[in-house]
Order: sequence, then structure tokens, then C-alpha cells
Amino acid sequence: MKTWKTVLGLTALSAFTVLAACGGEEADTGSGDEKTLIVGASNVPHAEILEHVQEEYEAKGYKLEIKKFQDYVLPNKTLASGELDANYFQHEPYLESQMAENKDYKFASAGGVHIEPIGVYSQDYKSLDELPEGAEIIMSSSVADHGRILTMLQSEGLITLAEGKTVDATVSDIVDNPKNLKFKTDVEAALLPTAYNNGEGDAVLINTNYAIDAGLNPLEDAIALEGEDSPYVNLIVTREGDEEDERVKALLEVLTSEETQQWILDEYKGAVVPVQQ
Repeated sequence: MKTWKTVLGLTALSAFTVLAACGGEEADTGSGDEKTLIVGASNVPHAEILEHVQEEYEAKGYKLEIKKFQDYVLPNKTLASGELDANYFQHEPYLESQMAENKDYKFASAGGVHIEPIGVYSQDYKSLDELPEGAEIIMSSSVADHGRILTMLQSEGLITLAEGKTVDATVSDIVDNPKNLKFKTDVEAALLPTAYNNGEGDAVLINTNYAIDAGLNPLEDAIALEGEDSPYVNLIVTREGDEEDERVKALLEVLTSEETQQWILDEYKGAVVPVQQ
């Protein structure tokens, strides 16, 4: 039986399915309409969750436009350029790393909505204990994910990190590696399900949004999932100063309602967990 852990807990070619490519003049807001909110989101589960609350949100007198993305770069670029009013795809460590790398990113979190676990998937092994000596572990090229993944593997007893290293950890911070695991860290996050389906490596760590989008069920297909202490809450992010916009506050209200929280639990069967308000 495959193991999994209860979760409380980012997210190929850059395919931006609705919005035109980045560019154009900067605007104060994406819509230029005080009643319309343009939000960029990953396909799964973020855009699906937004679609679920759209009717309730619009009943409050607003209009929600959802722009779908398949990568982790364009949502912030288009938010910075003014083509979006907000985005919904990233957690705080990724947001902080992107603002550190891009000095023109002046963003703020308006609030958290849900947590997605990163899962370990393997075609050949049914538990982490079965991983052999020298097993190849494939993980996202997103450095913001490395500390998250390595901390998880440490909690499972596979490695030990240098003292004090958690979300900022990199492979070079591993001080004990009893099974001599080999880490491949140059795979685009969106391509991780393809690596898994092709049988590459001994284990592949896949972000839940990409796993679900590829038809995987994290609770059934993963051999391990993140634990209950995951700090990786997915956020509604705006440009700095817009986090108190009434349109944004109204969106957070419907996203974190009791009804929406229950829908997330039911729809994703525990693989996506709403943040308790």
C-alpha cells in the first residue's frame, strides 16, 4: 500500500493560454475598471477554485476575469507590468525569492487560501524505505522548492541538513546522506510529471498542481507527501498597496468561506487543503 501523510500545508514551455504576451505600457490596474478584477492563476487547482467562486464573487457586484498560466514566471511578470490586478499560484518563500531576484517586483500578499503538498512519486518503489543505494531523485529546478523538498526528505530520515537550514536549504547543505542519494535539480517543474511517466530516476518530487493537472492522484499515487507542518500556503498576491483594494478583499472573502473550504476538501479529496480562517 502506498503511504501518504495528512497535509496542511510552486507551482515545459511557458504557455499563457488567455492573456497576450507580456508587454505594453504599465497600468495602475490590470482592468482599469473599479469593479473588474483580473487574476492570473495556474490551471490546477488555482483557476478551478477561482471558477468555483466566480458566481458568488460576481453576486457581490464585481466581475472576475481569470487568466491561466502554465509556468511560474509569467504570472509575476504580468502582475508587475500591470496586466493583472493579482495572481494566485505561489507561496511565500517563492514570492520572497522572486522579489529578491527582481527589484522591480513590488508585491504584497493579500492573504492565504490553500496548501498543496509536494509528493514523492516512483514507478519502481512503493515507499521511501525501498529506495536503493545511490537512487536518483529528480526535483524542480526552482531553487525556492529545494529547501521545501530537502526538509521533507530530512523529516523522512533520508538525509540530514546543516544545522539551521530549512526553507533556504540547497543540496550543498546536506551533511549526511546514508543512501548516497543523487539529486537531479535541473528539471522545469511543469515537466516533472513527464519525467515520472517516462520512468526517469528512481523517485520524482512533483508539485501537487502539476501532478493533478497530469492526471495523478497525490493521495493514491505518491509514495510520500509533505507533513502537517508545511508553511507553503498559496497566496493571493497584488502589487504593493493594492492588497487592501475592496475587489481583492471581496475575493479573499469568498475564497476562504466555509462553503469554499469544504468544496476544496471534497473536490481534491484532501490533496489540496484550505487554510483555516
